[in-house]
Amino acid sequence: MNASNSCSFYDVDNLMKYFQLAIYIPTFIFGFILNVLALWVFCYSLRKWTETSIYMMNLAASDLLLLLSFPFKIHFSSSDKQGPKMLCAFVESIYFVNTYGSIFIITCISLDRYAVIKHPFKAKLFRSPKKALLICCCIWILVWLGSIPVYDFHGTNDQIRCFHNISDESWTAPIIFSLEVFGFLIPLIIVAYCSIQIIRTLLHHRNVEQKTIDHTVCICIIAANLITFVICFTPSHLGIFLQYLVRQHVISDCSMKQNISLFVQIAMCLANINCCLDAICYYFAAKEFRVGTDRSLILKKTTSFGNSSTG
Repeated sequence: MNASNSCSFYDVDNLMKYFQLAIYIPTFIFGFILNVLALWVFCYSLRKWTETSIYMMNLAASDLLLLLSFPFKIHFSSSDKQGPKMLCAFVESIYFVNTYGSIFIITCISLDRYAVIKHPFKAKLFRSPKKALLICCCIWILVWLGSIPVYDFHGTNDQIRCFHNISDESWTAPIIFSLEVFGFLIPLIIVAYCSIQIIRTLLHHRNVEQKTIDHTVCICIIAANLITFVICFTPSHLGIFLQYLVRQHVISDCSMKQNISLFVQIAMCLANINCCLDAICYYFAAKEFRVGTDRSLILKKTTSFGNSSTG
């Protein structure tokens, strides 16, 4: 994250070595366990896949992919030695894939819930597990293709220090504009609007008996998605914008550059906590599926009992 050779970032980078260890090690342990359990529940424990379970399963896969890169990130961050360019770029691209894959999947979850709650009859026409799976495949393709520029972030150097020394040419207006607007601001507006509308609608109808549990669980899923989105992705994108101002020489004061570098690196670390915070969504989603399954079984038993009594 060094912005200029004339301004030393040694103290900032040295401090971040210990901060990253304090964040990444517990995040890796708890996140790995929670996401593996989530994948097992969504893949094998549930009787059928729904749109929400497919989105959650892909979100867990994205988080697990990022977690598997943590050992490399810890190694490169704790060492002052330079690493192979392609290996470093691949590890960095995983961060890009997870960040924007998670953002787009959370956005899809919010849109899906909004359609079901606000337009239930129209939603039946275009919602299905197959379509949800197709949307997730498109998201994966989009974010992997979008990570291609990461491989040129360090210029022509064959040996680089991972997550550092990103060339000034990479901090261009089109790249930063795309990340900030299409990768963050538009999804944030969609998630916030859908979440607020859903929660208002559900709270309005919460007194309806037999739907209280479903409404409460749905509110928790949407609220958890919104909180995760804001906490994890807002600081990091603010940091990217500030770092862009540094690279464009709008901010030239050395002290401010050091503070911005520290803020960016802390924000990037905290953004990775979404691997654990997403587990809150998994819990409420699995609870919703169990409630729905139990209700279906009760309905089937009631129907079969009624038919036998009639016969």
